[in-house]
Amino acid sequence: MSEASAEKTPAEKVEVVLTKAGRTKIRYPAEVVADDGTEVTVRAPWAAAGVRDFGFVRFEPGDVFTEHYWRDRWYAVKEVRTSAGVLKGWYCDVTRPAVRNGATLTVEDLDLDLWCSADGATILRLDEDEFAESGLASRDPEAASAALSALNTLESLAHAGTFLSPARPLSDTGPGLAP
Repeated sequence: MSEASAEKTPAEKVEVVLTKAGRTKIRYPAEVVADDGTEVTVRAPWAAAGVRDFGFVRFEPGDVFTEHYWRDRWYAVKEVRTSAGVLKGWYCDVTRPAVRNGATLTVEDLDLDLWCSADGATILRLDEDEFAESGLASRDPEAASAALSALNTLESLAHAGTFLSPARPLSDTGPGLAP
């Protein structure tokens, strides 16, 4: 191996843009881990300022998110680890399919979320009240139906322990999940 080929090339970067109800909710830089044309996987540190304590999990500076977005699925799966690499669990957003345009990855949040703890013992459907209040069901019934179906799919996958695919189980060492 030549010296030149042994050098590590810099990782490709994207800006993840999460929108909600037509407005930008948050934008942050991320490193592209993989993009096969259907699934885009990125890694980024916790992007918000300070700690966010949900009661069932705390997101804090130093946490690392490995985020899986699909161009053909109505959800995203975000593996959350501490700065020491300890798996906290998976935070899943129900979204419209992701759109990547060059160095920008845009995802529209549809309010529904799901949390699955690292041990799989805690699986929580979140923000169903916000979804109901959003008016999506009356504005875009097809999207609302797809969103509810996506939440049900995520919950089933969480119970089965296979968010990404049966070949990539949810575990601290499962293929495709380790940092």
